[in-house]
Amino acid sequence: MASVHPTALVEPGASLADDVAIGAYSIIGAEVRVGAGTRIGPHAVIVGRTTIGVRNRVFQFASVGDIPQDRKYGGESTTTTIGDDNVIREYVSIHAGTAQDRGDTAIGDGNLFLAYAHVAHDCVVGNATTFSNNAQIAGHVAIGDHAVLGAYAGVHQFCRIGAHAMIAAGAIVLQDVPPFVTASGYPAKPAGTNNEGLRRRGFSAADIAAVRRAYRTLYRSGLSLDEARAELARAAADSPLLTPLVEFLARPGRGIVR
Repeated sequence: MASVHPTALVEPGASLADDVAIGAYSIIGAEVRVGAGTRIGPHAVIVGRTTIGVRNRVFQFASVGDIPQDRKYGGESTTTTIGDDNVIREYVSIHAGTAQDRGDTAIGDGNLFLAYAHVAHDCVVGNATTFSNNAQIAGHVAIGDHAVLGAYAGVHQFCRIGAHAMIAAGAIVLQDVPPFVTASGYPAKPAGTNNEGLRRRGFSAADIAAVRRAYRTLYRSGLSLDEARAELARAAADSPLLTPLVEFLARPGRGIVR
């Protein structure tokens, strides 16, 4: 059976895998599902139609799956879905989706949410991202794999942050940040490529050079966005790692940081 501290409240109907551990004074709602190997610390609150995968760790005072902070929310039965191997630190808040959008807030695998990070309704967070302390994303935001948000970074609703992007500490993102790009400032502006992050993830020197050339094409060549997209599509034929950048730019959004 799951290990549940005597002071914790697990409502009837909740589903806990046999080796789940629930800390003191935590609350687990009736429609919550928690996968094997997950550890939930003291004073955490996990409610709503929330599904949590395996080997996650939720620290004290985190709040997961509660109703969205949205005036349009009218009590609809929406969900929160969290994958495997995530770390959710102190005072992190992750809210359920809304009926006006996808109805689900989705977190992938292997993400690190540091203290006071916030994931709003209907967001989609990929895999292996890092949210530094107090990084906050508004509703309907999409975060690509391996993206890093610095401390106190803020992302406007409906924005997209591409894979391997880096948002500097204190940056306020009002438009989409393409894959591989570093953005900083208020409002956030492009500030080069995330070279150190790419090196840490095993990208070769040739790959990083290709990414840097792509950045120059997009931001330093004087080409229009349509012209830059066409040039990048040709470059991706020789450097397939640029394909996610090309696909990102092909999708409509709030416009990219410039």
